[in-house]
Amino acid sequence: MKTWLRKHPILANSLVLALALIFSVAVGSVFIPPQEVLQTLLGNPISSTTATILYSIRLPHTFLIALTGAALASSGAAYQGLFRNPLADPYLIGVASGAGLGAVFVMAQAWPSDLLGFYAVPAAAFAGALLAVLLVMAIARVGKAVPVTTLLLAGVAVSSFATALSSFFMLYSNNELRRALAWLLGGASLSGWHPVWAALPYIAVGLIILLLSGHQLNVLQMGEEQAQQLGLRVERVKLLLIVAASLAAAAAVAFSGMIGFVGLIVPHAMRLVWGGDYRLLLPLSVIGGASALLLADLLARWVLAPEVLPIGILTALAGVPFFLWLLRRTKAQLYW
Repeated sequence: MKTWLRKHPILANSLVLALALIFSVAVGSVFIPPQEVLQTLLGNPISSTTATILYSIRLPHTFLIALTGAALASSGAAYQGLFRNPLADPYLIGVASGAGLGAVFVMAQAWPSDLLGFYAVPAAAFAGALLAVLLVMAIARVGKAVPVTTLLLAGVAVSSFATALSSFFMLYSNNELRRALAWLLGGASLSGWHPVWAALPYIAVGLIILLLSGHQLNVLQMGEEQAQQLGLRVERVKLLLIVAASLAAAAAVAFSGMIGFVGLIVPHAMRLVWGGDYRLLLPLSVIGGASALLLADLLARWVLAPEVLPIGILTALAGVPFFLWLLRRTKAQLYW
């Protein structure tokens, strides 16, 4: 079994993802047996009620969670390879904090709950995330290059500034505090297919670019100078990877809220089992990230049922011990 898992990583992880998808759709306030889920998805619904629950409520929520997990995990893998830093994830260069600032700003304005208001929060979060990344890139740029060290420091500074502004808006918007807090804790609270169709193009473009960049990330592991000697256009590749990873992560955060540590845990788990070849690690992170967040979402719906625990709390509870273990394991490399 162990040998089969090592030889067929994509297939093994795809089976886990398929099970997670089926149970994510089946489990809820009304349990729908997996065989009925499969029959309905194949076009033979058991009842109109089952079909309505699946197509209108469960499937869009499941797809949004899966897209979010895939985007965050693959972005984390790309950042770790790009920065050659095992602690890097989508939160390191200000994507999440920028998205949080945009969302909290709109929520503080008590935006109306019509169609415009429905899209206002994720749109503002998406804009905040992209602005934060562009600001970090502008600050970190030295001449035509973007050194990794200045990029990380600029990311920390912009992230801290955005977090402080978010706290300010929350402090002076008491009536909207609960809504803003729920978004910051993460959980894909938006319902229906609109968030899925809105997030899909951005995440798809980001994932396609990342999946095609495995060889370049492998070459970058040798160091920037050697990668340049091997013919890699380092600065162009770095810019493309940062934009692609940030695009996917920003779209995920904008529509699902702040869900931390997925981009840290999943790539490392895949790397520990199947190695660090980015041509394999990136697709495994896409599949593993979707599976991990679907399972976390199932647990979040079960722990305090019928209430739903924000996924961000669960990923933080699992992620912080993992982060501390990783920090202890690699601390000797961090004294640079």
